[in-house]
Amino acid sequence: MPYERTHRIEQRISKAGELIASSPMNTRKLAIALDVSRPTAQRIVAELKRRGYKIRSVHDDHGWHYELTGDTARSSQEANPHGH
Repeated sequence: MPYERTHRIEQRISKAGELIASSPMNTRKLAIALDVSRPTAQRIVAELKRRGYKIRSVHDDHGWHYELTGDTARSSQEANPHGH
């Protein structure tokens, strides 16, 4: 059913935001955690950015990963105070 598919997509997007906020997460790790392909994980990150998440790519000694900037948590809570 279309609603179930949309619901699963929304759950993945929400989970991706939580994962990126909680630990360094590169595209490969994110894809594995969400059980999606790497291109789909990249599209999810792009969708989070479109929704106002301040996500940046960071390179360190361990390679590339995504991280949220400090104002993202506050702005996403203000946009959605009930956590939905």
